[in-house]
Amino acid sequence: MNGFYKISLRKLFDNIGENDTLNILSDFSCPLNPDIEYFLKKKAVEFEKQSISATHLIFTSYKNEKVLIGYYTLSIKSFNVDKSSISKTLRKRISKFATYDPMIKSYILPAPLLAQIGKNFTNDYNKLISGDELLGMAIDDIKITQQIIGGKVIYLECEDNDRLIEFYSSNGFVKFAERSLDKDETQIKGQYLVQMLRVLK
Repeated sequence: MNGFYKISLRKLFDNIGENDTLNILSDFSCPLNPDIEYFLKKKAVEFEKQSISATHLIFTSYKNEKVLIGYYTLSIKSFNVDKSSISKTLRKRISKFATYDPMIKSYILPAPLLAQIGKNFTNDYNKLISGDELLGMAIDDIKITQQIIGGKVIYLECEDNDRLIEFYSSNGFVKFAERSLDKDETQIKGQYLVQMLRVLK
């Protein structure tokens, strides 16, 4: 992986204990998106214990030290895709993996959710990995999972930020809807999240 080392959060705290794991996570900083930082420090371990999601930490060697440079969190979620919100071509592709509900004119689709993804800005560690590389690792994990259980669709939600949407669009994701924020999503800017999906080849 081009000098990168990946370990699951669960394996890390099984190996070194929860306190030492939380100490490593406390060094993570993401000023561009406080929700990314908040989740890793405050929720990731608990969600891992409850099997709500699985977080994967990315390290690399820097100045003879192994440093945390990014992470991503995966889960499974069912979501609705309004028939009118996507092209006929995309409808045809996702229909293989979805159930169509004529009452709400939507496809109901269970798929891997890219719940969180972010780089560590502490000491400029974010410069040690590109967004494309980090996203590529997450997608590779999803592909391996789908080889076992089936499926071809990836789903994510992100802030309504032109830079973010352009990044995901350049990596094959298509916007299909917006979701109002839940009451506990206080770390997120704006009133809603943009929902995007990608069909893997």
